[in-house]
Amino acid sequence: MPRIRLIHISLTAFVCALIGFLPVLGVLPGLYALLCWTRIQIDCRDEWNPASAYLNWGARLSVIGLLGTALIVAVAILTYR
Repeated sequence: MPRIRLIHISLTAFVCALIGFLPVLGVLPGLYALLCWTRIQIDCRDEWNPASAYLNWGARLSVIGLLGTALIVAVAILTYR
């Protein structure tokens, strides 16, 4: 993969993860950020990624956002039973 494409996908994952950090509203962008992270980890394992910090933080933020959404949904289900 060309390095510019690698940087673009990494930054896209970070921006989607920032949106994905919002509970409930950010489910799809958070999932897309994780998809980008997985694709880069599989396809470009041996390549140097200058935007790897953005990619890693994007994965972290999207996981935190998805876990927050799951927690909110679980509390809502348990509360309204």
